[in-house]
Amino acid sequence: MSVSGILHSTNSVKVARKLLILQLLTFVLLSAVFGFKSLEWTTSALMGGLAAWVPNVLFMLFAWRHQAQTTVSGRVAWSFAIGEALKVLVTVILMVIALGLFKAAFTPLGLAYLSVLMTQIVAPAVINSYRT
Repeated sequence: MSVSGILHSTNSVKVARKLLILQLLTFVLLSAVFGFKSLEWTTSALMGGLAAWVPNVLFMLFAWRHQAQTTVSGRVAWSFAIGEALKVLVTVILMVIALGLFKAAFTPLGLAYLSVLMTQIVAPAVINSYRT
């Protein structure tokens, strides 16, 4: 289940907030571990984590803003599609900035990015198992 998929649960705001915090902790801790290698790897991991986390935060803010405004299903679908498109666009922009402008090391950037994505997949199942 993705970040967007938890919007329809009963405690969606609480679960989404927990998920975003877990994602943040994941790439910050991973960046700290990469600090033993070099400062370049630390900053590259931070940029990779941010490239995955910031779009999720922006999507959640967009979704929470549009969630209570209307119950028309077509409008909800369009707001979801627009939110996902913006999420992809922001991810691409942040990756281009990290790799092109800052010349980030690919390995820590990619590992941090993937760790946030894995947290996004695994954490909702863990959070939901503790709620029941």
